[in-house]
Amino acid sequence: MPCTTILVGRKASYDGSTIVARNEDSSNGEFCPKRFVAREAPRAGAVYRSVISHLEIELPEGGMRYTAMPNADLKEGLWEEAGFNEFNVGMSATETITTNERVLAADPLVRYDAATGTPGGIGEEDMVTLVLPYATSARDGVLRMGELLERHGTYEMNGIAFSDADEIWWMETVGGHHWIARRVPDDSYVTMPNQLGIDDFDLDDAYGEKDEHLCSPDLRAWMEDNHLDLTLGVRGGHFNPREAFGSHSDSDHVYNTPRAWAMQRFLSPHAGPWDTAAPAADFGPESDRIPWCREPERKVTIEDVKYVLSLHYQGTPYDPYGHGPRELRGLYRPIGINRNSQLAVLQLRPGVPAERAALQWIAYGSNAFNALVPLYAGVRETPAYFEGTTTRVTSESFYWANRLVGALADGAYGACLPHVERYQEALSARCAAMVRECDERGGDLAACNAAIADECRRQTEDLLDKVLYEASMRMRNGFSRSDG
Repeated sequence: MPCTTILVGRKASYDGSTIVARNEDSSNGEFCPKRFVAREAPRAGAVYRSVISHLEIELPEGGMRYTAMPNADLKEGLWEEAGFNEFNVGMSATETITTNERVLAADPLVRYDAATGTPGGIGEEDMVTLVLPYATSARDGVLRMGELLERHGTYEMNGIAFSDADEIWWMETVGGHHWIARRVPDDSYVTMPNQLGIDDFDLDDAYGEKDEHLCSPDLRAWMEDNHLDLTLGVRGGHFNPREAFGSHSDSDHVYNTPRAWAMQRFLSPHAGPWDTAAPAADFGPESDRIPWCREPERKVTIEDVKYVLSLHYQGTPYDPYGHGPRELRGLYRPIGINRNSQLAVLQLRPGVPAERAALQWIAYGSNAFNALVPLYAGVRETPAYFEGTTTRVTSESFYWANRLVGALADGAYGACLPHVERYQEALSARCAAMVRECDERGGDLAACNAAIADECRRQTEDLLDKVLYEASMRMRNGFSRSDG
Protein backbone atom coordinates (compact mmCIF):
# COMPACT_ATOMS: atom_id res chain seq x y z
CA MET A 1 0.00 0.00 0.00
CA PRO A 2 1.50 3.40 -0.96
CA CYS A 3 2.23 5.33 2.26
CA THR A 4 4.58 7.86 3.85
CA THR A 5 6.02 7.59 7.38
CA ILE A 6 7.80 9.87 9.83
CA LEU A 7 9.15 8.76 13.22
CA VAL A 8 10.27 11.22 15.91
CA GLY A 9 12.46 10.18 18.84
CA ARG A 10 11.56 11.44 22.30
CA LYS A 11 14.49 13.88 22.55
CA ALA A 12 13.66 15.28 19.11
CA SER A 13 9.97 15.93 19.88
CA TYR A 14 8.65 19.12 21.45
CA ASP A 15 7.46 17.55 24.71
CA GLY A 16 9.47 14.34 25.08
CA SER A 17 6.84 12.17 23.38
CA THR A 18 7.64 9.32 21.09
CA ILE A 19 5.78 10.01 17.82
CA VAL A 20 5.00 7.50 15.06
CA ALA A 21 3.02 8.80 12.08
CA ARG A 22 2.04 7.32 8.73
CA ASN A 23 -0.28 8.15 5.86
CA GLU A 24 -2.19 5.17 4.56
CA ASP A 25 -2.90 5.78 0.88
CA SER A 26 -5.28 3.86 -1.33
CA SER A 27 -4.30 2.34 -4.64
CA ASN A 28 -4.86 4.41 -7.76
CA GLY A 29 -8.43 4.37 -9.02
CA GLU A 30 -10.22 3.62 -5.76
CA PHE A 31 -11.19 4.99 -2.36
CA CYS A 32 -10.56 2.97 0.79
CA PRO A 33 -13.01 4.18 3.48
CA LYS A 34 -11.49 3.95 6.98
CA ARG A 35 -12.78 3.72 10.56
CA PHE A 36 -11.32 4.40 14.02
CA VAL A 37 -12.30 1.64 16.43
CA ALA A 38 -11.54 0.17 19.86
CA ARG A 39 -11.17 -3.62 19.94
CA GLU A 40 -11.68 -5.91 22.90
CA ALA A 41 -8.91 -8.39 23.68
CA PRO A 42 -8.88 -11.27 21.16
CA ARG A 43 -10.00 -14.66 22.47
CA ALA A 44 -7.20 -17.17 22.96
CA GLY A 45 -7.62 -20.15 20.65
CA ALA A 46 -9.71 -18.25 18.10
CA VAL A 47 -8.55 -18.76 14.52
CA TYR A 48 -7.57 -15.73 12.48
CA ARG A 49 -8.17 -16.14 8.73
CA SER A 50 -6.44 -13.96 6.17
CA VAL A 51 -8.54 -12.98 3.15
CA ILE A 52 -5.66 -12.38 0.74
CA SER A 53 -3.38 -15.25 1.77
CA HIS A 54 -5.99 -17.78 2.91
CA LEU A 55 -3.74 -18.34 5.93
CA GLU A 56 -5.14 -19.55 9.26
CA ILE A 57 -3.36 -18.75 12.54
CA GLU A 58 -4.55 -19.69 16.03
CA LEU A 59 -4.43 -16.69 18.35
CA PRO A 60 -2.36 -17.06 21.54
CA GLU A 61 -3.18 -16.20 25.14
CA GLY A 62 -2.38 -12.84 26.66
CA GLY A 63 -4.23 -10.58 24.24
CA MET A 64 -5.13 -6.99 25.20
CA ARG A 65 -7.57 -4.33 24.13
CA TYR A 66 -6.31 -2.06 21.35
CA THR A 67 -7.33 0.68 18.95
CA ALA A 68 -7.14 0.33 15.17
CA MET A 69 -7.95 1.96 11.82
CA PRO A 70 -9.60 -0.85 9.81
CA ASN A 71 -11.22 -0.76 6.39
CA ALA A 72 -14.94 -0.13 6.20
CA ASP A 73 -15.15 -2.57 3.28
CA LEU A 74 -13.82 -5.97 4.38
CA LYS A 75 -13.55 -7.56 0.93
CA GLU A 76 -9.75 -7.67 1.34
CA GLY A 77 -9.68 -8.15 5.10
CA LEU A 78 -9.28 -5.91 8.15
CA TRP A 79 -6.18 -3.81 7.36
CA GLU A 80 -6.13 -2.39 10.92
CA GLU A 81 -3.07 -0.21 10.20
CA ALA A 82 -2.31 1.66 13.45
CA GLY A 83 -3.15 1.84 17.13
CA PHE A 84 -2.21 1.47 20.78
CA ASN A 85 -2.78 -1.46 23.12
CA GLU A 86 -3.45 -1.47 26.88
CA PHE A 87 0.30 -1.48 27.61
CA ASN A 88 0.63 1.81 25.62
CA VAL A 89 2.56 0.05 22.91
CA GLY A 90 1.97 1.65 19.51
CA MET A 91 2.17 -0.08 16.14
CA SER A 92 1.90 1.25 12.58
CA ALA A 93 1.84 -1.30 9.77
CA THR A 94 2.72 -1.11 7.06
CA GLU A 95 4.83 1.03 4.76
CA THR A 96 5.20 -0.86 1.50
CA ILE A 97 8.90 -0.78 0.58
CA THR A 98 11.04 -1.77 -2.38
CA THR A 99 13.57 -4.54 -3.00
CA ASN A 100 15.61 -6.06 -5.82
CA GLU A 101 15.95 -9.23 -7.84
CA ARG A 102 18.91 -10.56 -5.83
CA VAL A 103 16.88 -10.59 -2.62
CA LEU A 104 13.81 -12.12 -4.24
CA ALA A 105 15.92 -14.88 -5.79
CA ALA A 106 17.57 -15.66 -2.46
CA ASP A 107 14.33 -15.66 -0.43
CA PRO A 108 11.19 -15.53 -2.59
CA LEU A 109 8.02 -13.91 -1.32
CA VAL A 110 5.35 -16.33 -0.05
CA ARG A 111 2.23 -15.85 -2.16
CA TYR A 112 -1.07 -17.73 -2.12
CA ASP A 113 -1.21 -20.46 -4.77
CA ALA A 114 -4.82 -20.74 -5.93
CA ALA A 115 -4.09 -23.80 -8.07
CA THR A 116 -2.93 -25.90 -5.10
CA GLY A 117 -4.69 -24.02 -2.31
CA THR A 118 -1.36 -23.39 -0.58
CA PRO A 119 -1.68 -20.40 1.77
CA GLY A 120 0.53 -17.36 1.37
CA GLY A 121 2.37 -15.45 4.07
CA ILE A 122 1.22 -12.55 6.20
CA GLY A 123 0.96 -8.99 4.94
CA GLU A 124 -0.38 -5.53 5.71
CA GLU A 125 -3.88 -6.96 6.00
CA ASP A 126 -2.86 -9.06 9.01
CA MET A 127 0.03 -7.56 10.94
CA VAL A 128 -1.62 -5.20 13.43
CA THR A 129 -4.30 -7.79 14.24
CA LEU A 130 -1.73 -10.52 14.87
CA VAL A 131 0.86 -8.53 16.80
CA LEU A 132 -0.43 -5.37 18.52
CA PRO A 133 -2.75 -7.11 21.04
CA TYR A 134 0.22 -9.11 22.37
CA ALA A 135 3.18 -6.68 22.36
CA THR A 136 4.41 -5.68 25.84
CA SER A 137 6.98 -3.16 24.55
CA ALA A 138 8.21 -1.77 21.24
CA ARG A 139 11.11 -4.25 21.26
CA ASP A 140 8.75 -7.11 22.08
CA GLY A 141 6.57 -6.11 19.13
CA VAL A 142 9.57 -6.43 16.79
CA LEU A 143 10.42 -9.88 18.12
CA ARG A 144 6.81 -11.12 17.88
CA MET A 145 6.55 -9.80 14.34
CA GLY A 146 9.87 -11.46 13.50
CA GLU A 147 8.70 -14.85 14.76
CA LEU A 148 5.62 -14.69 12.54
CA LEU A 149 7.71 -13.71 9.51
CA GLU A 150 10.17 -16.55 10.07
CA ARG A 151 7.35 -19.08 10.50
CA HIS A 152 4.82 -17.98 7.87
CA GLY A 153 6.72 -15.64 5.56
CA THR A 154 5.28 -12.59 3.82
CA TYR A 155 4.05 -11.86 0.30
CA GLU A 156 5.33 -8.28 0.24
CA MET A 157 8.16 -6.05 1.46
CA ASN A 158 7.03 -3.93 4.38
CA GLY A 159 8.23 -1.40 6.95
CA ILE A 160 6.66 -1.55 10.42
CA ALA A 161 6.96 0.86 13.36
CA PHE A 162 6.65 0.04 17.07
CA SER A 163 6.73 2.55 19.91
CA ASP A 164 6.49 2.79 23.68
CA ALA A 165 7.29 5.55 26.16
CA ASP A 166 11.06 5.12 25.74
CA GLU A 167 11.75 3.68 22.29
CA ILE A 168 10.74 3.60 18.64
CA TRP A 169 11.82 0.67 16.49
CA TRP A 170 11.65 0.53 12.70
CA MET A 171 11.45 -2.94 11.17
CA GLU A 172 11.89 -3.86 7.49
CA THR A 173 11.06 -7.21 5.95
CA VAL A 174 13.68 -8.65 3.59
CA GLY A 175 12.49 -11.21 1.06
CA GLY A 176 9.98 -13.80 2.17
CA HIS A 177 11.24 -14.64 5.67
CA HIS A 178 14.05 -12.32 6.72
CA TRP A 179 13.94 -9.01 8.58
CA ILE A 180 16.00 -6.26 10.20
CA ALA A 181 15.04 -3.68 12.82
CA ARG A 182 16.82 -0.59 14.08
CA ARG A 183 16.05 1.58 17.10
CA VAL A 184 15.33 5.17 16.12
CA PRO A 185 17.89 7.46 17.80
CA ASP A 186 16.18 9.48 20.54
CA ASP A 187 17.52 12.77 19.14
CA SER A 188 16.51 12.13 15.53
CA TYR A 189 13.62 11.81 13.12
CA VAL A 190 13.19 9.22 10.35
CA THR A 191 11.58 9.73 6.93
CA MET A 192 10.24 6.78 4.94
CA PRO A 193 8.71 7.08 1.42
CA ASN A 194 7.82 3.55 0.15
CA GLN A 195 11.47 2.65 -0.23
CA LEU A 196 13.68 0.39 1.85
CA GLY A 197 15.17 2.99 4.12
CA ILE A 198 17.72 1.82 6.72
CA ASP A 199 21.12 2.90 5.41
CA ASP A 200 23.40 1.64 8.20
CA PHE A 201 23.10 -1.56 10.24
CA ASP A 202 25.42 -3.08 12.84
CA LEU A 203 25.36 -6.87 12.58
CA ASP A 204 27.76 -7.20 15.52
CA ASP A 205 25.23 -5.45 17.77
CA ALA A 206 22.32 -7.48 16.31
CA TYR A 207 24.17 -10.72 17.16
CA GLY A 208 25.62 -9.36 20.41
CA GLU A 209 24.12 -6.86 22.87
CA LYS A 210 21.10 -6.09 20.66
CA ASP A 211 21.01 -2.53 21.98
CA GLU A 212 20.11 -0.75 18.75
CA HIS A 213 19.78 -3.51 16.12
CA LEU A 214 17.77 -6.74 15.77
CA CYS A 215 17.47 -9.18 12.88
CA SER A 216 16.35 -12.66 11.85
CA PRO A 217 18.68 -15.30 13.35
CA ASP A 218 20.23 -16.46 10.08
CA LEU A 219 20.56 -13.08 8.38
CA ARG A 220 24.37 -12.93 8.37
CA ALA A 221 24.85 -16.42 6.92
CA TRP A 222 22.05 -15.91 4.38
CA MET A 223 23.65 -12.65 3.21
CA GLU A 224 27.05 -14.30 2.86
CA ASP A 225 25.65 -17.31 0.99
CA ASN A 226 23.88 -15.05 -1.49
CA HIS A 227 26.54 -12.29 -1.79
CA LEU A 228 24.12 -9.56 -0.74
CA ASP A 229 26.47 -7.21 1.12
CA LEU A 230 27.67 -4.60 -1.36
CA THR A 231 29.83 -2.69 1.12
CA LEU A 232 33.23 -1.64 -0.22
CA GLY A 233 36.10 -1.97 2.24
CA VAL A 234 36.09 -3.14 5.86
CA ARG A 235 33.50 -1.52 8.13
CA GLY A 236 33.45 -3.89 11.07
CA GLY A 237 29.96 -5.30 11.46
CA HIS A 238 28.28 -2.46 9.59
CA PHE A 239 26.65 -2.65 6.17
CA ASN A 240 24.13 -0.60 4.18
CA PRO A 241 20.76 -2.43 3.92
CA ARG A 242 19.47 0.10 1.39
CA GLU A 243 22.27 -0.92 -0.97
CA ALA A 244 21.98 -4.63 -0.17
CA PHE A 245 18.21 -5.12 -0.04
CA GLY A 246 16.67 -2.04 -1.69
CA SER A 247 15.95 -0.80 -5.18
CA HIS A 248 17.67 1.71 -7.46
CA SER A 249 15.07 2.18 -10.14
CA ASP A 250 14.32 5.26 -12.22
CA SER A 251 10.81 5.31 -10.75
CA ASP A 252 12.26 5.73 -7.23
CA HIS A 253 13.45 9.18 -8.29
CA VAL A 254 9.93 10.21 -9.25
CA TYR A 255 7.88 8.33 -6.67
CA ASN A 256 10.01 7.90 -3.53
CA THR A 257 13.14 9.98 -2.97
CA PRO A 258 11.41 13.36 -3.59
CA ARG A 259 9.16 12.73 -0.59
CA ALA A 260 12.11 12.15 1.76
CA TRP A 261 13.72 15.26 0.26
CA ALA A 262 10.62 17.39 0.91
CA MET A 263 10.30 16.27 4.55
CA GLN A 264 13.95 16.78 5.40
CA ARG A 265 14.06 20.07 3.50
CA PHE A 266 11.40 21.34 5.92
CA LEU A 267 12.70 19.82 9.17
CA SER A 268 16.41 20.46 8.54
CA PRO A 269 16.41 23.52 6.24
CA HIS A 270 20.07 24.42 6.76
CA ALA A 271 21.43 20.92 6.16
CA GLY A 272 21.23 21.43 2.38
CA PRO A 273 21.54 23.13 -0.06
CA TRP A 274 18.21 21.44 -0.81
CA ASP A 275 17.20 23.49 -3.86
CA THR A 276 20.05 22.59 -6.15
CA ALA A 277 20.23 23.21 -9.86
CA ALA A 278 20.81 19.51 -10.51
CA PRO A 279 17.88 17.48 -9.10
CA ALA A 280 20.05 14.37 -8.64
CA ALA A 281 22.72 16.13 -6.53
CA ASP A 282 23.37 14.98 -2.95
CA PHE A 283 20.57 17.17 -1.56
CA GLY A 284 18.22 17.20 -4.56
CA PRO A 285 14.83 15.49 -4.87
CA GLU A 286 16.31 12.58 -6.84
CA SER A 287 19.27 11.95 -4.52
CA ASP A 288 20.01 8.41 -3.36
CA ARG A 289 21.99 9.82 -0.41
CA ILE A 290 19.17 11.31 1.64
CA PRO A 291 19.75 9.71 5.05
CA TRP A 292 17.30 7.44 6.83
CA CYS A 293 17.50 9.51 10.02
CA ARG A 294 18.66 13.02 10.82
CA GLU A 295 18.70 15.38 13.82
CA PRO A 296 16.17 18.20 13.38
CA GLU A 297 17.22 21.83 13.68
CA ARG A 298 14.53 22.42 16.29
CA LYS A 299 12.21 20.15 18.21
CA VAL A 300 9.45 18.59 16.13
CA THR A 301 5.79 19.27 16.93
CA ILE A 302 2.57 17.49 16.03
CA GLU A 303 1.86 20.40 13.66
CA ASP A 304 5.17 19.74 11.92
CA VAL A 305 4.27 16.08 11.51
CA LYS A 306 0.93 16.98 9.94
CA TYR A 307 2.58 19.55 7.68
CA VAL A 308 5.23 17.22 6.28
CA LEU A 309 2.68 14.45 5.75
CA SER A 310 0.55 16.92 3.79
CA LEU A 311 3.32 18.30 1.57
CA HIS A 312 2.71 18.78 -2.14
CA TYR A 313 6.04 20.58 -2.71
CA GLN A 314 4.88 24.02 -1.63
CA GLY A 315 7.54 26.64 -2.31
CA THR A 316 9.13 24.61 -5.11
CA PRO A 317 8.55 24.42 -8.88
CA TYR A 318 7.03 20.95 -8.38
CA ASP A 319 3.85 22.05 -6.57
CA PRO A 320 0.83 20.96 -8.68
CA TYR A 321 -1.08 23.96 -7.28
CA GLY A 322 1.84 26.34 -7.83
CA HIS A 323 3.01 28.63 -10.59
CA GLY A 324 6.25 26.94 -11.61
CA PRO A 325 7.07 25.86 -15.15
CA ARG A 326 4.33 23.64 -16.53
CA GLU A 327 6.74 20.77 -17.18
CA LEU A 328 7.79 20.72 -13.49
CA ARG A 329 4.40 21.07 -11.82
CA GLY A 330 3.33 17.62 -10.66
CA LEU A 331 6.64 16.07 -11.75
CA TYR A 332 7.08 14.23 -8.44
CA ARG A 333 4.62 12.19 -6.38
CA PRO A 334 3.28 14.41 -3.54
CA ILE A 335 2.88 13.29 0.09
CA GLY A 336 -0.48 15.02 0.54
CA ILE A 337 -2.26 13.36 -2.37
CA ASN A 338 -5.82 12.67 -3.43
CA ARG A 339 -5.34 9.01 -2.47
CA ASN A 340 -4.61 9.62 1.24
CA SER A 341 -7.05 7.39 3.12
CA GLN A 342 -6.13 8.12 6.71
CA LEU A 343 -3.33 9.56 8.80
CA ALA A 344 -2.63 8.09 12.24
CA VAL A 345 -0.19 9.90 14.54
CA LEU A 346 0.65 7.80 17.60
CA GLN A 347 1.83 10.07 20.42
CA LEU A 348 2.89 8.67 23.79
CA ARG A 349 3.19 11.59 26.20
CA PRO A 350 5.55 11.71 29.21
CA GLY A 351 4.47 13.03 32.60
CA VAL A 352 0.84 12.01 32.02
CA PRO A 353 -0.97 9.18 33.86
CA ALA A 354 -0.59 5.97 31.87
CA GLU A 355 -4.31 5.59 31.19
CA ARG A 356 -4.40 8.91 29.32
CA ALA A 357 -0.83 9.12 27.97
CA ALA A 358 -1.59 7.61 24.56
CA LEU A 359 -3.14 9.97 22.02
CA GLN A 360 -4.08 8.69 18.58
CA TRP A 361 -4.37 11.70 16.29
CA ILE A 362 -6.41 10.96 13.17
CA ALA A 363 -7.23 12.56 9.85
CA TYR A 364 -9.22 11.18 6.94
CA GLY A 365 -8.98 11.89 3.21
CA SER A 366 -6.53 14.12 1.36
CA ASN A 367 -4.09 15.66 3.83
CA ALA A 368 -3.85 18.86 1.79
CA PHE A 369 -7.40 19.69 2.90
CA ASN A 370 -8.10 17.84 6.15
CA ALA A 371 -7.38 18.49 9.83
CA LEU A 372 -5.64 16.32 12.42
CA VAL A 373 -7.52 15.73 15.68
CA PRO A 374 -6.43 13.98 18.91
CA LEU A 375 -8.35 11.14 20.55
CA TYR A 376 -7.62 9.20 23.71
CA ALA A 377 -6.62 5.64 22.88
CA GLY A 378 -7.36 4.11 26.30
CA VAL A 379 -11.08 3.65 25.63
CA ARG A 380 -13.48 0.76 25.02
CA GLU A 381 -15.52 2.55 22.36
CA THR A 382 -15.03 5.32 19.83
CA PRO A 383 -17.49 7.99 18.59
CA ALA A 384 -19.78 7.04 15.71
CA TYR A 385 -18.59 10.03 13.65
CA PHE A 386 -15.15 8.37 13.44
CA GLU A 387 -16.13 4.70 13.78
CA GLY A 388 -19.27 4.47 11.69
CA THR A 389 -17.79 4.87 8.19
CA THR A 390 -19.48 2.74 5.54
CA THR A 391 -19.05 2.47 1.79
CA ARG A 392 -21.95 4.90 1.33
CA VAL A 393 -20.98 8.53 0.69
CA THR A 394 -22.53 10.75 3.36
CA SER A 395 -21.54 13.99 5.08
CA GLU A 396 -22.61 12.35 8.37
CA SER A 397 -19.23 10.56 8.36
CA PHE A 398 -15.96 12.37 9.18
CA TYR A 399 -14.27 10.26 6.49
CA TRP A 400 -16.70 11.10 3.69
CA ALA A 401 -17.10 14.74 4.74
CA ASN A 402 -13.35 15.15 4.31
CA ARG A 403 -13.45 13.36 0.96
CA LEU A 404 -16.11 15.82 -0.22
CA VAL A 405 -14.12 18.81 1.03
CA GLY A 406 -10.99 17.64 -0.80
CA ALA A 407 -12.76 16.98 -4.09
CA LEU A 408 -14.46 20.37 -4.05
CA ALA A 409 -11.51 22.41 -2.82
CA ASP A 410 -9.05 20.92 -5.31
CA GLY A 411 -10.92 22.44 -8.25
CA ALA A 412 -11.17 25.88 -6.60
CA TYR A 413 -7.87 25.77 -4.75
CA GLY A 414 -7.09 29.48 -4.53
CA ALA A 415 -10.54 30.45 -3.33
CA CYS A 416 -10.89 27.55 -0.89
CA LEU A 417 -7.40 27.64 0.61
CA PRO A 418 -8.10 30.42 3.15
CA HIS A 419 -11.16 28.52 4.44
CA VAL A 420 -9.20 25.26 4.62
CA GLU A 421 -6.25 26.80 6.46
CA ARG A 422 -8.50 28.49 9.02
CA TYR A 423 -10.34 25.18 9.55
CA GLN A 424 -7.13 23.18 9.97
CA GLU A 425 -5.76 25.57 12.57
CA ALA A 426 -9.03 26.14 14.44
CA LEU A 427 -10.12 22.50 14.65
CA SER A 428 -6.77 21.05 15.68
CA ALA A 429 -6.23 23.83 18.24
CA ARG A 430 -9.68 23.48 19.77
CA CYS A 431 -9.48 19.68 20.02
CA ALA A 432 -5.99 19.83 21.55
CA ALA A 433 -7.33 22.32 24.09
CA MET A 434 -10.16 19.92 24.91
CA VAL A 435 -7.61 17.19 25.61
CA ARG A 436 -5.65 19.54 27.88
CA GLU A 437 -8.83 20.45 29.76
CA CYS A 438 -9.72 16.78 30.16
CA ASP A 439 -6.21 16.02 31.43
CA GLU A 440 -6.42 18.80 34.00
CA ARG A 441 -9.79 17.84 35.42
CA GLY A 442 -9.31 14.08 35.13
CA GLY A 443 -12.36 13.75 32.91
CA ASP A 444 -13.78 10.61 31.37
CA LEU A 445 -11.81 9.71 28.23
CA ALA A 446 -14.76 8.43 26.20
CA ALA A 447 -16.77 11.55 27.04
CA CYS A 448 -13.88 13.76 25.92
CA ASN A 449 -13.61 11.83 22.64
CA ALA A 450 -17.36 12.27 22.12
CA ALA A 451 -17.05 16.04 22.67
CA ILE A 452 -14.17 16.18 20.19
CA ALA A 453 -16.34 14.31 17.67
CA ASP A 454 -19.11 16.90 18.10
CA GLU A 455 -16.62 19.72 17.54
CA CYS A 456 -15.26 17.97 14.44
CA ARG A 457 -18.73 17.59 13.01
CA ARG A 458 -19.60 21.24 13.61
CA GLN A 459 -16.44 22.71 12.10
CA THR A 460 -16.25 20.24 9.21
CA GLU A 461 -19.83 20.89 8.15
CA ASP A 462 -19.11 24.61 8.24
CA LEU A 463 -16.06 24.11 6.01
CA LEU A 464 -18.02 21.89 3.63
CA ASP A 465 -20.61 24.66 3.26
CA LYS A 466 -17.89 27.20 2.41
CA VAL A 467 -15.99 25.10 -0.13
CA LEU A 468 -19.23 23.99 -1.77
CA TYR A 469 -20.10 27.64 -2.33
CA GLU A 470 -16.63 28.48 -3.70
CA ALA A 471 -16.65 25.48 -6.02
CA SER A 472 -20.18 26.20 -7.28
CA MET A 473 -19.19 29.80 -8.15
CA ARG A 474 -16.67 28.31 -10.59
CA MET A 475 -19.15 26.12 -12.43
CA ARG A 476 -19.03 26.75 -16.17
CA ASN A 477 -22.75 27.13 -16.72
CA GLY A 478 -23.12 30.29 -14.63
CA PHE A 479 -24.41 33.67 -15.84
CA SER A 480 -23.74 37.01 -14.16
CA ARG A 481 -27.23 38.49 -14.53
CA SER A 482 -29.51 37.42 -11.69
CA ASP A 483 -32.90 35.91 -12.42
CA GLY A 484 -36.00 37.88 -11.57
